[in-house]
Amino acid sequence: MRRVVVKFGGTSVGNAERIRLGAESVRKEYRRGTQIAVVVSAMGQYTDELVKVAKGSTGGKITPREYDDILAMGERTSARIFSAALNSLGVKSIYLDPGMSIWPVVTDSNFGMANIDFEATKRRVQKFLVPLLEDRVVPVICGFLGRDREGNVTTIGRGGSDITAFLIGRCLGADEVIIVTDVEGVMTADPNKVPEAKLLKSITVEEMTDLARFGAQVMHPRAMAYKDPEISAKVIHYRHGNLRAEGTRIIGPRGDDLAGVRLYEKPLAMLTVVGESMQTTPGILAKFSVPLSKAGINIFAVSIGPRSFSIYLSEEDAKRALTILHRVVVGSKLKAITGEGNIAMIVTESERFIYAPGVIAKLTEPLAQAKINIIEIISSRASISFFVNWEDREQALRLFKKAMRELEG
Repeated sequence: MRRVVVKFGGTSVGNAERIRLGAESVRKEYRRGTQIAVVVSAMGQYTDELVKVAKGSTGGKITPREYDDILAMGERTSARIFSAALNSLGVKSIYLDPGMSIWPVVTDSNFGMANIDFEATKRRVQKFLVPLLEDRVVPVICGFLGRDREGNVTTIGRGGSDITAFLIGRCLGADEVIIVTDVEGVMTADPNKVPEAKLLKSITVEEMTDLARFGAQVMHPRAMAYKDPEISAKVIHYRHGNLRAEGTRIIGPRGDDLAGVRLYEKPLAMLTVVGESMQTTPGILAKFSVPLSKAGINIFAVSIGPRSFSIYLSEEDAKRALTILHRVVVGSKLKAITGEGNIAMIVTESERFIYAPGVIAKLTEPLAQAKINIIEIISSRASISFFVNWEDREQALRLFKKAMRELEG
């Protein structure tokens, strides 16, 4: 028996016509014998209006618990309407609300950005949702919401309905998770800004995560943490009214370390170019990276300082790269190049890096106590790369994994 989870975003349930179209697409799949669980967002800009009214009416004097309870009303309303639409089409359906005894998603009490208790949620999904699906009932679940141990309504971060969909899909052992939204799929760029943007037929979980982290609105980056490699996933446009539309496939994940810490398996070298004129010479990085590219040498990272920049590459390419780049130094306004080998690269990734203060201090303090020297730290929005001596790599990896587990709570 095929089992799918379908998530309808805010625009795809933005009015009566779109809700009806979405419900009809569920009915078509339901009649094929598919077991379907539906996750819904709040309608259109409903949540934004709730935020505006809640803050305005209270003068901002509102507790996090009260705030989450109010924000939840958007999804709670959508679930009721969508379930009613399904029933009107002859599809037996019930909505699932955080106030109900069969509500599945369990979280902590970190209002506004609640952490999901995966094991507790999985038990409740298996206990309450699976029997519904087997009885040919379509549950319509409020996205974005959870319930803590005290029975309070929580929210798991704006855009969290994507998280709910992949979470439920994983707990159900679904065959597919379908994200229904207002674009044909994942594009090569924002089509509103780049008219010639093209539709991608597929994208990896890792690529999708980075795209979402850096501003793409098509998916919540935390959702990918719950994407099971055995579960198919795609993004499609609501206008098709067909859950079998092609859209963009999401592939993976590769199965990297679940702690969000990854050691590159081979030693790297660091080549450093020095010169006072570095920051006043246009195209200076291109002058050094292009010859390496032509020689088939990959660059893992680049670090830039006021009078120098460093390039990290495989140690086995270091000698050849040093010769190539020395020619560029001699032919430019820069002064000299030097190299250092036997370097390990450890990459840490987490959505918490985006909003949790003091992350780098929490990750590096254990290494300082162990007297492990960090050669360099290079960070982006939700990823931090640490470079340490090769002989320290295993101990550093263990310490980073422990620190990440503590950070994730």
